[in-house]
Amino acid sequence: ININNEDKTVPFAVEKAIHQIEKLTSAISDKMLSGGRLFYIGAGTSGRLGIIDASECPPTYGVPYGLVIGIIAGGQKAITKAVEFAEDKKNDGWLDLQKHFVSDKDVVIGLAASGTTPYVIGALEECRKHGITTGSISCNPGSPVSKTADYPVEVVVGPEFVTGSTRMKSGTAQKLVLNMISTT
Repeated sequence: ININNEDKTVPFAVEKAIHQIEKLTSAISDKMLSGGRLFYIGAGTSGRLGIIDASECPPTYGVPYGLVIGIIAGGQKAITKAVEFAEDKKNDGWLDLQKHFVSDKDVVIGLAASGTTPYVIGALEECRKHGITTGSISCNPGSPVSKTADYPVEVVVGPEFVTGSTRMKSGTAQKLVLNMISTT
């Protein structure tokens, strides 16, 4: 019951970020209506959530594969098994985006519950240098990833039931935000 009680607080935390989510979804809509794509980039649980959301868009909404793309630190293997230290490689996020020919027509959203993941921050920094619109979804206010993104979304869920286990409330919060983004 205690975990459930903690989980009940997440939608209220998401509600407090609705204005930020609206700004981000508006920017995404504008870019996609002009022929751009949406990228999610993350590590660990955050990266897996981006992969899940991206993979559900074609069958759910009938959009073409490749319109919404999920990228995770450590590549395909990291979807089912932890790839230790992949999230710490600051240059790899940008390199992974380049494999998809990311351009200034696209939007890249960095997913990092802590807001401090070097893989994600490095990718967003390079995107900004190349004029690519960026967003972020984190659960810590004023985090480095929020400061790097054009459209930060901060869903402050508070401490996890199991200390440090961001797959819990933080993961739930990110999934709820992703639902809103990909439905827009």
